[in-house]
Amino acid sequence: MRCADITRKTKETDISLKLNLDGGDVKIQTGIGFFDHMLNSFATHGGFGLELTVNGDLEVDEHHTVEDTGIVLGKAFSEALGDKASIDRFGSFYVPMDEALAFASVDISGRPFLVFDAEFPQDRCGGYDCAMTVEFMRALAFNAGITLHLKSFYGDNSHHITEALYKAAAHALRLAVKQNNLNKPLSTKGVL
Repeated sequence: MRCADITRKTKETDISLKLNLDGGDVKIQTGIGFFDHMLNSFATHGGFGLELTVNGDLEVDEHHTVEDTGIVLGKAFSEALGDKASIDRFGSFYVPMDEALAFASVDISGRPFLVFDAEFPQDRCGGYDCAMTVEFMRALAFNAGITLHLKSFYGDNSHHITEALYKAAAHALRLAVKQNNLNKPLSTKGVL
């Protein structure tokens, strides 16, 4: 089973997360309604089982909750993938969402990197600061050990732009973690 069960408690957040790369229940509670919606979309479109509870210092703002969730989810991906043998490694996907179009490309390489190119016409979606999208994706990529490129080509509505980015990342990851019959890492080096 390609699963991970991680807890992380700091002075800012208390997180409990279960991830199954091959599907399962999706139950998310972060205290930020729009972020819950994005993570639900991420799990659903990625085909991942994701059970997540976050208690964060929302009286400060949402930054610690969002970033720390990305850290824990990234660590869960890394743990669930193990030695990365028998996965397709790469995935790319476009997602149109009404007037917005987003693209994501992933390499599960062990070399963390993020390229993020998106602008948000409105600063907030409910209780979620759209600037947190890059913070979440950076934490996810660096803690999962993946190279992640995300681009919003256009859009007028920050909700649509943000959701298209989360869904595109999910679909790209779904393709990259797909199992194959190689029984070894997809690398000329023999390891990832």
